[in-house]
Amino acid sequence: MRIGAAVTHPGLRHPMVLASMGQTLQSLTGGRFVLGLGRSAEWRWKAYGVPSPTLRSLADTADILRRLWAGETVTYEGPAGSYPQLRLPQRPDVAPPPLLLAAVGPKTLDVAGSSFDGVILHPFLTVDGVRESVARVRRAAERASRDPAAVRCVATVVVAPDASEQEEALAVRARGAGYFSVSGLGDALVRANGWDEQDLARYRSQRPLVELDGLPADKNLSRQQLSDLCEGMPAHWIPTAAVTGDARSCAARLHSYRAAGADEIILHGMVGDQIAALAGHFTADGREAADAR
Repeated sequence: MRIGAAVTHPGLRHPMVLASMGQTLQSLTGGRFVLGLGRSAEWRWKAYGVPSPTLRSLADTADILRRLWAGETVTYEGPAGSYPQLRLPQRPDVAPPPLLLAAVGPKTLDVAGSSFDGVILHPFLTVDGVRESVARVRRAAERASRDPAAVRCVATVVVAPDASEQEEALAVRARGAGYFSVSGLGDALVRANGWDEQDLARYRSQRPLVELDGLPADKNLSRQQLSDLCEGMPAHWIPTAAVTGDARSCAARLHSYRAAGADEIILHGMVGDQIAALAGHFTADGREAADAR
C-alpha cells in the first residue's frame, strides 16, 4: 500500500521542508510515498496572504526538489523564490519519491507532462474528460522528449456505491456543487468535459451562490444547501462525472476510466467499509478481464 500527499501546496512550505518531508516519508514507508503538488485556488492565496503559485514556479519547485534529493547544492532565483544556497544535510539511502501535479486545465496538464512524474486529475471529470486529459499529458511529455508511458495518470473519481439517497447527496452532490461554484475551477471542469458553459452560468446564477459574492460555497453553505444547488445543474452532469449505484455497476464504471487511460484511480467521496464491496468487485472484474486476454 502506498501513501500519498494529494495534494500539498508548495507556496506554504519552504523547499527544504518539502524535500526533507518527502525523503523522510519515502524512507519510513520503504519507498512507498508519493508527493503530489497543486495550485489550489486564487481566493485561498489571497486569504493566506501569500503569492499565488504559477505554472513556472511549480515546475521550478519540482526541479529544485529533485536536485536536492540528488545531493546537489541549489542556488535559485526565480518565480519559486530566492534561495542563495540549499542543500540537504542528510539523505537516506532510498530513491526520491515520485512528484505528481494536480491538474485540470490544459496548461497545467502540459506542465504535468513536461516536468512531473505524473498527474492527479481533478474529481468530476467524465470518462471522455479523463481520456482527453491523459492524451494531453502524454503529448506534453513527448514534446519534452520524455517517455509518455512513464508519466503516471491518476484519475480522482467521486464514488458512492450502494449509498442511500442521503449518503449520495452528501458524498457526491454537495461535493460537486462546491467544485462547480468555484471561479476558474468549475469553468475548467466544464470545458474539460465538453459541456455548455452557459449551463454553468445558469447554475451560478442561483440565489445562494450570488449572495456569497465570491466566497467559497463549500466553506459558507451547509451540505444540504450545497446538495440542493444541484437542482440547478443539467441532469447529466453529476451522473456522468461521478460513480453511483450498486457496487458491481460502480466497479464497471471505474474500469471505463482505466480504459480511458488512467493508470490509477483515487476513490473520493466515501471511505473505509463504504467502499469495501466496490474494491472487491473492481479487483475481481480486473482479474476476469486479464484472464480473458
